[in-house]
Amino acid sequence: MKHIDNIPSTPGKVKMEKSPYNRLRIHFSLAKLTFWSFVFLGLIFVFFYRSPASTSPVSSDLSRRSLRTNSYGGPDWEKRIKASAKVRSRNGISVLVTGAAGFVGTHVSVALKRRGDGVLGLDNFNEYYDPSLKRARQALLERTGVHVVEGDINDATLLKKLFDIVPFSHVMHLAAQAGVRYAMENPGSYVHSNIAGLVNVLEICKSVNPQPAIVWASSSSVYGLNTKVPFSEKDRTDQPASLYAATKKAGEEIAHTYNHIYGLSLTGLRFFTVYGPWGRPDMAYFFFTRDILKGKSIPIFEAANHGTVARDFTYIDDIVKGCLAALDTAEKSTGSGGKKKDPAQLRVFNLGNTSPVPVSDLVSILERLLKVKAKRLVMKLPRNGDVQFTHANISSAHKELGYKPTTDLQTGLKKFVRWYLNYYGNGKKSAQ
Repeated sequence: MKHIDNIPSTPGKVKMEKSPYNRLRIHFSLAKLTFWSFVFLGLIFVFFYRSPASTSPVSSDLSRRSLRTNSYGGPDWEKRIKASAKVRSRNGISVLVTGAAGFVGTHVSVALKRRGDGVLGLDNFNEYYDPSLKRARQALLERTGVHVVEGDINDATLLKKLFDIVPFSHVMHLAAQAGVRYAMENPGSYVHSNIAGLVNVLEICKSVNPQPAIVWASSSSVYGLNTKVPFSEKDRTDQPASLYAATKKAGEEIAHTYNHIYGLSLTGLRFFTVYGPWGRPDMAYFFFTRDILKGKSIPIFEAANHGTVARDFTYIDDIVKGCLAALDTAEKSTGSGGKKKDPAQLRVFNLGNTSPVPVSDLVSILERLLKVKAKRLVMKLPRNGDVQFTHANISSAHKELGYKPTTDLQTGLKKFVRWYLNYYGNGKKSAQ
């Protein structure tokens, strides 16, 4: 498969620990109370941020930005959509990719298109990070033959219109409000996109006929404060360390509900620290590169007692292979017209690299590749949602998807730096 980084810029049984009956009952009751309290608060937030009567400036601004949709409709518009979604291979699929102008969305869309699948993108081009980078990705997609509709996943009318034009066999739902730390600044955006947006997509999918199979992006963040490593899909995920993680965990519960009630085929993918060309400027490897080139100091976090902070960095090409494998093995949804007929497939997989690397080692690699010494500023790990380490157990993905990451951090960062220097011109072009 050709990659897009060179394109010019423009197992075992689980044993339950024995404990007194009353302790189990209390633990269960507390867990139940915690879960339903979160659901209740989530519904309040959804109502608040979607209510037209709300006078909150944050809510109003959020609605203006996220529901900003270009005018759509007409023969030419529909023609572009049909052309982009046309399947050109014998056994191809037609896929609606939400968040198509995002980092993972762009790479997945290109890969699908190049193998002959029909692909239509959807993105609202919000301003969480530099929109010009998203527009550059959009231009790349258009050159590849993927049309991106500018619109929001909370726009039910638009989504229904797209399904009226194209009976998508699959949905790759990647649109979301990303970032752990930003949740402390704008919590409403996470509920709006990651909960309300997901529900809206699922509502449309369960109502159309035929129902599409859905693969969607969860996150390794759902493991939260879990200390058992490597993280397995069977591990507890009820200790989120950030609102972002909580909304992704809520998404997994919502997916279970729509699978159970409406027969939607749903596969959740827990991504582990994805990096590579065309990446997100808010990720450490990205802004470390920017600041090293500019001679600025970069924060190197350490845990309590000088503990090492490490991440399971996963190269984008490996993530793409996992996404395509999830789409290819997704079974058909079993409902029709909003009614379930038979049990449907429900899965969740870790997609990681299984080789955690200390963040300080990441910086050392970047220093060698950039030929610039970093100004390191060692700091304590803040209590803002970050966790000390991530480490994926990918045995399930390997067995069910044939997933096998092949790119080590040194190789992946070399490709990223090459793209970065080409796109930003050795730091001369601003990387916001």
